[in-house]
Amino acid sequence: MKKLMIGNEAIARGAYEAGVRVVCSYPGTPSTEITEFCAKYPEMNCQWGPNEKVSVEVAFGAAMTGARALSCMKHVGVNVAADPLFTAAYTGVNGGLVIACADDPFMHSSQNEQDSRMIARSAHIPMLEPADSQECKDFMKLAYQLSEEYDTPVFLRLTTRLAHSRSPVEVGDREEVGVKPYEKDTMKYVMMPGMARKRHVYVEEREKRMAKDACQMPINRMEIRDQKLGVVCAGVVYQYVREALPEASVLKLGLSYPMPDDLIREFAGKVEKLIVVEELEPVFENHIKALGLSVSGKDQTGLQGELSAAKIKQCFENGEEAPKEAQLPARPPVLCPGCPHRATFYTMKRLGLTVFGDIGCYTLCALPPVALMDSALCMGASVGMAHGAEKARGKEFSRKAVAVLGDSTFIHSGITPLIDAVYGGASTTTIILDNRITGMTGHQQNPATGKDILGDPAPQLNLEALCESIGAHVRVCDPHNLSEFNQVLKEELAADHVSVIIARRPCALLDKTKKETCYIDDCRNCGTCMKLGCPALQRKKNSVTIDHTLCVGCGLCKQVCPFKAIKGGQYE
Repeated sequence: MKKLMIGNEAIARGAYEAGVRVVCSYPGTPSTEITEFCAKYPEMNCQWGPNEKVSVEVAFGAAMTGARALSCMKHVGVNVAADPLFTAAYTGVNGGLVIACADDPFMHSSQNEQDSRMIARSAHIPMLEPADSQECKDFMKLAYQLSEEYDTPVFLRLTTRLAHSRSPVEVGDREEVGVKPYEKDTMKYVMMPGMARKRHVYVEEREKRMAKDACQMPINRMEIRDQKLGVVCAGVVYQYVREALPEASVLKLGLSYPMPDDLIREFAGKVEKLIVVEELEPVFENHIKALGLSVSGKDQTGLQGELSAAKIKQCFENGEEAPKEAQLPARPPVLCPGCPHRATFYTMKRLGLTVFGDIGCYTLCALPPVALMDSALCMGASVGMAHGAEKARGKEFSRKAVAVLGDSTFIHSGITPLIDAVYGGASTTTIILDNRITGMTGHQQNPATGKDILGDPAPQLNLEALCESIGAHVRVCDPHNLSEFNQVLKEELAADHVSVIIARRPCALLDKTKKETCYIDDCRNCGTCMKLGCPALQRKKNSVTIDHTLCVGCGLCKQVCPFKAIKGGQYE
């Protein structure tokens, strides 16, 4: 039976058919849907971990004790998981362990364009790269075979385009592989220096063996056509190459690390000109040059952004002008109507604060009209940066500065720097934007929501008690109560201790109750409400109007109007 599937769904199907028992991940676009689709199969025990490091450790524990396990993350999440991953390459596995990592060329929803192929090489972990949804499913099954055969974790890499593109998939039945016996093996799993030195030798030998075997793997294949031009490529780029250069010979690499050197040499000998087409870093190109072969690629495609068939055609087909790609109207991201973060940032802007930001929906507040965020580095960094700034500039600087991060982000990476701030005798103020969900990635549960991945009741983390146990002074308030929130924020900024303000109001998309929308009666055209940046508020020539198809009746605009011209809404 065939089904149309996006790449992420096909990966989940492959995990199901491969007999995976444990899935633990942290949501991150473009990888999030993999775990959500996995959760639809009751045969797999799925959960959201607090971050990628913990998720990999859970998956590794399952694999070490004999079960096939999976952990999914976006490319920057691999950084967070690097600590256990690099050492898991030394220990090897028992049951198969696969890490699905989704890179984001062009940074559609990310803060950098890092290339996970370089991490695979650095960690000595083999990497598979499917080119369509069918291969996403098939390569997942293969990944577990390779993981157990070569005693190693395996990366399966995809990119945004593949993760969210649909193509037909032939589905099969689940293979119940069972849980392998577990035996204590200190020399294999306890990575003290003496054991690790021996395991490092094993890793190098394993990698050489796999590179040699890769030359015979069907997933690495030559497609010989016109021998004037030969292209080396992998993943979704293969689809672009086939469309842009249909007559060219192609070496398609399904296993992108370790690379099949002898097969590459053989292919190079069959073509007059050898090029590499790859997104992001010149990983393949540099490797092939190191083999002593003449090859080019990045000099024409560049190091940045996402490729396409049109771009490749322009680069390599006799320099011809590529067909113009459709230019869609710009649609800049914006906070939803009724978003509680809008009220928080409105208050902070009125106080003229320096805002150390973080990763989440609220990162959009760096853009006009709010334009109030001084940094967005990585998950949880806001708390540590605020502490560092105080150390550099003194406590008076902290009187006008805050760290801002969401509830899920705080759990992910904000707890440790908060401990450090208390331990360091700081007087920083941290605002946890507790919207009761993991918002930007599509409403996934987290330890503070009281629900598991299926929406069933789960133990709920008490953020107040956690922060108090660390030693922070904690206040909880609704940011939509502007007067109260303003007063609380001013008091905590003036205090000589580490403060945590939990700005608690559910995501507007979670509130399904129907509310009366707001309307404007006798607008004075002062523009005060426009400073909120709410999409429902629209500036006309002589007045402001409210789009009733967008307004959710939160009443925030009603509070800020100095002339009480805004009526309706449900604010209390």
